[in-house]
Amino acid sequence: MKEYESMIGQEESSTLEYKTVMPTSRNLAREICGFANTKGGYIFIGIQIDIDNKIKIVGLSNDFHVNSIVHKSLDLLSIRPNVKYDYISYLGKNIYYIFVEQSDEEITFEGIAYIRQAGLTVPRTEVKKTTFTGYKKIQEINEKLKVYLNKTTEAKRQLIDHYRKILKIIDNQVSVLCPENPEIPSDSEEGKVLSRILFGSFVDNFETYLSNLLYEIYLARPETLKSEQQVTVKEVLDCGDIQEFIEYIAKEKISKLQKGSVKGFIKDNKQINSLNAISKDEQNEIEKILQIRHLYTHRNGIVDEKFLKYFKEGYKLNEEHLVSVSEICNKISYLLIVIETVDSAAIEKYKLGS
Repeated sequence: MKEYESMIGQEESSTLEYKTVMPTSRNLAREICGFANTKGGYIFIGIQIDIDNKIKIVGLSNDFHVNSIVHKSLDLLSIRPNVKYDYISYLGKNIYYIFVEQSDEEITFEGIAYIRQAGLTVPRTEVKKTTFTGYKKIQEINEKLKVYLNKTTEAKRQLIDHYRKILKIIDNQVSVLCPENPEIPSDSEEGKVLSRILFGSFVDNFETYLSNLLYEIYLARPETLKSEQQVTVKEVLDCGDIQEFIEYIAKEKISKLQKGSVKGFIKDNKQINSLNAISKDEQNEIEKILQIRHLYTHRNGIVDEKFLKYFKEGYKLNEEHLVSVSEICNKISYLLIVIETVDSAAIEKYKLGS
């Protein structure tokens, strides 16, 4: 019996990890980094752990060549550790294994050294804690973000990182954004511009989250990528490998959302639509949030006729739309609730790694 065969069936530990589906290159890079900085070990892909903590061999699709994903993961690390990887047949199904040797030198991913601890991959030293000293709503949102990280896709992890940075900027610029009261928009030009930039940034990252989530779903369930959509030979050849092509398709799918059509995006993307995670009322509210972003991006906040189609009351043509810190926090909180629902449904349906 080969060594890796004797490992299958054991409980996850500092030297053993099971993945139901193929993770993204970033997610895999983090895992490999953790193994290399600890004792080394095995990552098996195509094995699921059920609610009774028993393993189930689900297999890994051969639709994509996963070696390129492993190669890209290794390229993301500060030092390439010694690894072995390949498909193997186990109980009549193809699974994929990666063996990582312990490294003599510390390896980092995006500047952070990870280790294996109690079956999890965690930073070697705690990342500097972000503290907030100002507006109470910012502190409340940050506490929610900590909870949302307990079970997450890579897409949501990246979004949370960005939202924390936005919250920190707001906290540091309170005197500019809300010199009088968080409920009152700034009347200074600097405050207005910064408010528009921050609003646009968190909405942009909501779109980026959905694009990245589609990318993870395509990797996990490559059969969902098959459709009648036409692509040109140039589009295919412009992508370095299949992973880049998947990422390209995911970003193309998001174009309808960037035009402000949430309903159209959900309707056209069965991977998201089948989750039934965004209600009609939520779609309408997200549509309005996108319209505010469009107004800030393309009209510097000056209300136009298109905007008035979505907001029937409270605004007049050519007046300036202003947003308070309180409203920014409320919209961030709203989108986070939607994101958490979508993310949880996607993890459950597509068995995405967390």
